[in-house]
Amino acid sequence: MKIVLAYSGGLDTSVLLSWIKENYNAEMIAFCANIGQEEELKGLEAKAKKTGASSIYITDLQEEFARDFIFPMIQASAVYESQYYLGTSIARPLIAKGMIDVARKEKADALAHGATGKGNDQVRFELTAAALAPQLQVIAPWREARFRDQFPGRAEMIAYCEEKRIPVQASAKKPFSMDRNLLHISYEAGILEDPWFDAGALKYRDFFNTLSVFPEDAPDKPEYVTLDFKKGDCVAVNGKALDPLGVMKTLNKIGGKHGVGRVDMVENRYVGMKSRGVYETPGGAILHFAHRQMETLTMDREVMHLRDSLVPRYAELVYYGYWFSPERLALQAFVTESQKNVTGTVRVKLYKGNIMVAGRKSPVSLYNPAIATMEADPTKAYNQDDATGFIRLNALRLKVASQVQKKK
Repeated sequence: MKIVLAYSGGLDTSVLLSWIKENYNAEMIAFCANIGQEEELKGLEAKAKKTGASSIYITDLQEEFARDFIFPMIQASAVYESQYYLGTSIARPLIAKGMIDVARKEKADALAHGATGKGNDQVRFELTAAALAPQLQVIAPWREARFRDQFPGRAEMIAYCEEKRIPVQASAKKPFSMDRNLLHISYEAGILEDPWFDAGALKYRDFFNTLSVFPEDAPDKPEYVTLDFKKGDCVAVNGKALDPLGVMKTLNKIGGKHGVGRVDMVENRYVGMKSRGVYETPGGAILHFAHRQMETLTMDREVMHLRDSLVPRYAELVYYGYWFSPERLALQAFVTESQKNVTGTVRVKLYKGNIMVAGRKSPVSLYNPAIATMEADPTKAYNQDDATGFIRLNALRLKVASQVQKKK
């Protein structure tokens, strides 16, 4: 049996690679998608082979991730439960797609992942497999009693790695899980399972500052940044033309310096429970904010309100793992249409964790100061007398209801 394992070199997948090979008597092919982990990829090939993989694929998917996953989601203004920028959620379908490509090349029989039976990632991986390669078997050890009996907690997994001499970042001194990519880094489990625990306390500053500083440690001087948009996509930062990958890398660096995009939240998982996560999304937070500012100037009111009414649904589809579903694709078609005039420049000010608008302009702006002015309207486009009839008609149902209710 030949199995392709989603492999990061972290605690869970290090244990899984060895355990699956032993318990399934399988040839293990490790797959790692380079989606912006940077230094986490160092030494991964040697480590995977030492742990038992016959081969490893480390595929650079950063450009595809930024262009085909992050940017379309930004256009939709998707934020889950008003806080989470969906950094892990949006990465999983791409990783699964990459695994499937390798499985086809290697003529593998199955895919395997290290997502737990309590989490969202198992759904995201497997819904993608169902959509793109339904013929492949999916192996999820965390849903097997024998695996859970052997590893009831992270301490046992750490001990297993020590026994097998597999180096991992997790330790008794750093008992939490991390997931990093181009859009964000997340921290969860371990000490973070207590929602009263303050991840921003001074003594924990060295743990939760991978992509961004804490606002208290940010520069005392604000920084101005300009973002140029074309049809809803950012195409330049501070006047420099960039592709989507370049935009993300540049904004991550700038935003990280000022401590923007830090989120500590208790969210509702798809499987039904609440969980606590800490996130750093510096570049994504800037991009979301600036994109919205560009829309305020260029998007028709009714189109905006209709799109906004669909944002919670779109965000749920991403969070739940339905990226390749027909309903998400249909929503994306509407989003793409809504973005055709979202073109122009936004200037933002970054200061100690805050993102503030400092100006916006567009060659297709729907904002007309001559009409909006409180002074005399030189265009004669708006006759204030017309508002009397407008209000009277809109008030009619309220007056009728009031008169009927008074008779009761």
